[in-house]
Amino acid sequence: GKEVVIANAIIAILTIGGQQLFSFFTFSCPCHVGQNLIYGLAFLGVPALILLIVGYALNNQTWRLVTGKRSHFEKVTTSNRLLKCKLVCFVLCSITGRALVAPVTWLAVTLINGSYYVCAVSEYVPVYYYGADPNVTASERSRVLATFPCSQLVPPELTRARDEVILLLRYQSQVAGWLLIAVVVITVFLSYCLASCFSPLSFLHFRYWSSYIHNEQELFDEATEQHSRLYAMQHVRKFFGFVPGSAKVKEIRIPTLREWQAISGLAFLKRVDEEHYDYSLLHDWALKERANGKYLKTDEDP
Repeated sequence: GKEVVIANAIIAILTIGGQQLFSFFTFSCPCHVGQNLIYGLAFLGVPALILLIVGYALNNQTWRLVTGKRSHFEKVTTSNRLLKCKLVCFVLCSITGRALVAPVTWLAVTLINGSYYVCAVSEYVPVYYYGADPNVTASERSRVLATFPCSQLVPPELTRARDEVILLLRYQSQVAGWLLIAVVVITVFLSYCLASCFSPLSFLHFRYWSSYIHNEQELFDEATEQHSRLYAMQHVRKFFGFVPGSAKVKEIRIPTLREWQAISGLAFLKRVDEEHYDYSLLHDWALKERANGKYLKTDEDP
């Protein structure tokens, strides 16, 4: 839908901006044998991996997939198990597609920029690009090639060779970046085509279904907010003796020290019976205790 496209576009733009700032303020190739590759690959891969994990974590479908468990009343059959596996695979593909937007954008932009790739593989350039004495040792050759990303460290007689190497590596990096973009675009397009071909719904029916799911979720969220507020209000009223927001409060309840201790502290979701849970310590107290104790009229002096 349009919302998904807009969200993905915003994520891609933010990733591009972050990559540019990240490169400008933090990237500085060490120009040392053995360190260039680690440094360059770290800047290429680690941020992409972090963005992928964040993409999974920020997707509500991820938590919907991993939270809870199968109902005890559901009869397990082969057809149900197969259908569930198909649904899980479909949801995983959907989640992964959304999560890959930022890391793929990061990799594509960094490859097109070329700086990280140049730093990572400069010391591994074939020897015929190195315009020096062929009798030079391999270790010395690698040491000099590793300095090529840092122009100030390159001897004057190797400036031309250094420029040729940098051009070659930037060419390789940018080609890889555009190939990555092309592969992703083609994969996304073919995925949508296949999904549409195998969909049991017509084009307009699919639009209606999408609209229904969107509206149902909005209404459910509104009902959840109102229901949970009203339910919590009953427990708060039992504890304090009045409903928050009331225009006229005739009396308030003074909780005891034991009651304050009962609702304070840490608590997990507690199962009461086969059908119900206690959501908090206050909820647990309100269901178990009677609201006795001291009440104070609001029109009296304390």
